[in-house]
Amino acid sequence: MAQAWGYAAENGPDKWADNFPVANGPRQSPIDIVPGEATYDAELKPLNIKYDPSNTLDILNNGHSFQVTFVDDADSSTLTDGPISGVYRLKQFHFHWGAADDKGSEHTVAGAKFPAELHLVHWNTKYPSFGDAASQGDGLAVVGVFLQIGAANPNLQKVIDAFDSIKAKGKQTSFANFEAASLLPSSLDYWTYEGSLTTPPLLESVQWIVCKEPISVSSEQMAKFRTLLFSGDGEEERCMVDNYRPPQPLKGRAVRASFQ
Repeated sequence: MAQAWGYAAENGPDKWADNFPVANGPRQSPIDIVPGEATYDAELKPLNIKYDPSNTLDILNNGHSFQVTFVDDADSSTLTDGPISGVYRLKQFHFHWGAADDKGSEHTVAGAKFPAELHLVHWNTKYPSFGDAASQGDGLAVVGVFLQIGAANPNLQKVIDAFDSIKAKGKQTSFANFEAASLLPSSLDYWTYEGSLTTPPLLESVQWIVCKEPISVSSEQMAKFRTLLFSGDGEEERCMVDNYRPPQPLKGRAVRASFQ
């Protein structure tokens, strides 16, 4: 068995192509979004997002990030319109962040990084399951939201308050009635392009929807993210930081904007 992937020198993004050749594929993510090179598309619809707090299941440290998971078969937490057709269900959300406040996001905007990036992962209900959808070109839609240092975010604090229960890899605890929509910015203007998962298996199945407007997070809240561990109980402690993949080549793909 090949060594598990991660973010360290020996198993980080530079090595992923050894076990996942699609890492060099034509639609890999993330990318650097250059606003001046994105094309305004008047055909792009506003995002229609409807999340039901009662669908929230649990929060998990999976050794790469933490994720909040939602009921898989509920039609009350959905993403429609925007650049997609059909109905996509919310599966989970997770974050990527850096060791310091000056880096951490996966997507960049004109080369500039943000301290962290939120990914809300949805799957196309025309397929029978999330697993089936993840291998299809139109199977997934991920809404990306940048975090920017500013005022403390009370909605994010509810997630951070659960960190003590999931500090180490493999830890999981119930997490109920969370309003995922509270983590969205006030403006849902977005850039969109065809891409991939940003973690192995790097499947090229994602319609990316990256919000232009960031949400606020305080430096103190970001410091709490860094108290989580890549390591499990009984292992040498390794702080969960710099869990992001660098931008990948655009390879001729179009980046469209919903705004002028």
